[in-house]
Amino acid sequence: MGKKQNSPDFKLEIVKQYRLGTAVSKLSSEYGISEVTIYKWIKLYAPVDGMVDMTKAEVLSVQKENERLKQEVDILKKAITIFASK
Repeated sequence: MGKKQNSPDFKLEIVKQYRLGTAVSKLSSEYGISEVTIYKWIKLYAPVDGMVDMTKAEVLSVQKENERLKQEVDILKKAITIFASK
C-alpha cells in the first residue's frame, strides 16, 4: 500500500487544531495519522526565525521556485549564445 498524500490545507488544519489546544494524541486517533507525522507538520508549519509571516513550508516552496527560475534563466542564456553566434 502506498503513502497517503494529505493536502497542505488539511495539514494546516491539523496544526491549527493543535495550536488551539487539541492534544496530538487526540488528533492522531481522530484522523488516523501517526503522532510523529503530526509533530513533523507542526515543525513544518511553524514560523521561521527572523521571518514574521513565513513558515518553513513556505520558505521551502520559495526556494524551490527560485531554483526553477534560475534553471530557466540558464537555459535562456544558453539559447542567446546559440542564436547570437549564427
